Amino acid sequence: MSAGKSHVADGLHLRPRPPETVMRLARMGSAHPTRLSFLRVLLRRMEREGWRFDRPIWEINDCGVGRATYRAIGPERIYSLVAFAHDLPEEMRSDRVIATAWDATFALFDGTPTKADLDRLEANVPLQEAGRIRPSELSLSRANRSVRLWEHVVDKLSMGCQPDPEEIAAVGYLMRTTAVYGSGKFGAADRRDIAARPELAAPFQIEMLSVWLTRQFSVDMVEHLASVKGGAGAVRLAPEIKRGLGVGNATGLGMAPFLVRHPMLLNNWISAREEALARVRRIDGATREAAACLRAAHAEACRNAANWRSEHPIQIAKLADLRADLAKIATRLERFPGDDPRPWDALWVWGEETLSLEGQEQLFALLIEPHGNLVDELAACMSADEAVAFRLDGAMRLRRLREVLGERYAWALAVDFTRPENTARFWYVSEEKLEPRLGERATETGAEREQPLCIARLASELDAALAERDETETVAAFLLRHPEHRYMVRRVQIAAGHPYAEVHDNLIAADMLPIDLMRCKLAFFGASHFDPRSDKWVRISLFQGAPYPLEMDGRTQA
Repeated sequence: MSAGKSHVADGLHLRPRPPETVMRLARMGSAHPTRLSFLRVLLRRMEREGWRFDRPIWEINDCGVGRATYRAIGPERIYSLVAFAHDLPEEMRSDRVIATAWDATFALFDGTPTKADLDRLEANVPLQEAGRIRPSELSLSRANRSVRLWEHVVDKLSMGCQPDPEEIAAVGYLMRTTAVYGSGKFGAADRRDIAARPELAAPFQIEMLSVWLTRQFSVDMVEHLASVKGGAGAVRLAPEIKRGLGVGNATGLGMAPFLVRHPMLLNNWISAREEALARVRRIDGATREAAACLRAAHAEACRNAANWRSEHPIQIAKLADLRADLAKIATRLERFPGDDPRPWDALWVWGEETLSLEGQEQLFALLIEPHGNLVDELAACMSADEAVAFRLDGAMRLRRLREVLGERYAWALAVDFTRPENTARFWYVSEEKLEPRLGERATETGAEREQPLCIARLASELDAALAERDETETVAAFLLRHPEHRYMVRRVQIAAGHPYAEVHDNLIAADMLPIDLMRCKLAFFGASHFDPRSDKWVRISLFQGAPYPLEMDGRTQA
């Protein structure tokens, strides 16, 4: 199933794929983690810089209740995960954002906490939103046990046995986070206060570090409880089983609007990704080492696909496509690199013509994997100073504004918003939890509180308003008369220099799938094993296959 070729020659070079190919929801909802994903950026830096990790405090009792700290010790700074383990009644365990109690709660502390810090955090962190934290805390998070697997692992280890590999593969994690808050939420340090630190410059490094240390905590907890239960006969997790465990995450609609609200950031993420592919496609020939790395990455992708489970009809079909496509890729790799002068480009063009979207995006990850020396530097381009785009260019003439609108938003201007299916839904913020929600316009109330996430409709409305104005008029003069278009004018001006700033689909259409937005963002995090539970929430796994903090020895590869 080809979704349009991107084999666009520019002299002897190949350009990144155009936004009309890349920025469609169906493709974004087929994204896979790559070596540019944020968790791998974090792991590579910490390995390269020789970060050390320890567990200074372990005050967990025989019932699995108490507190612990884990430190990440870098060349200049220390970060500490402060973890609180709770005795959670089964009836209170919930992954929903409205939950008020969890199996474990966490804060990432800037430095090494004192006893007074720990006591303050213990009084607040377990309350999550109802508590208070300070700028000395960089993130606030919580997690629940995967009860069936948790109990299975504890029981087996306590009896001196290893857990069943099939049970491990079926779930893939001992705990799943239900929220990881940073960037100023609930009193935590604001992003601008820490963004200049080299180790935090890439997006979401705080959140990735918090989750990675949480993974260590989850394994330490089951081994502790197994030891309590089994005494001297208990054993630790075997390294190969332990490595296969990640941290789960249950993510709902709260994440979906992020990409829409941060157009410059989205552009920079996608731009880095597409430049990486273009660089690889330009390579002449293929070294023996690169070809071997490609085949190893393919073998790992096959293992991942074999262990990837889902009960959702959409994902079941996509998994079938992926497994079939990986078999096709295996056959194609039998003659790689062959006689093609540019074998990487030839492999990509073959994939576009042969594979489903799911397979194409997996092939994307495989192609850039052997080329860290060529693409890893692009991670430094994935942040954005969004404040620079806040100020409008009031001197711009409407002629130019409309030109940009026509160039960058042709996909939006083609939508007929008089048809009910194209305005079927609306985004709003829930009063109870201040979280994004998606309503049905025909059957639910609240459309008067609609959030400005309907970019296609806003672009259409702006185009209609501009058609009635003198094209020599300035943006400033236009907005004095039509301030309701200020938000969309700013987006158009941003899009003028950021081609990947917009999702090229109508986000209020009846057939829009919010999980496509979530999967795109989560793939950039480095998530795997996407398992939609509806079109509005998904479970995933993070750090499966990665080293653990307390075993980092400079030899692991990210």
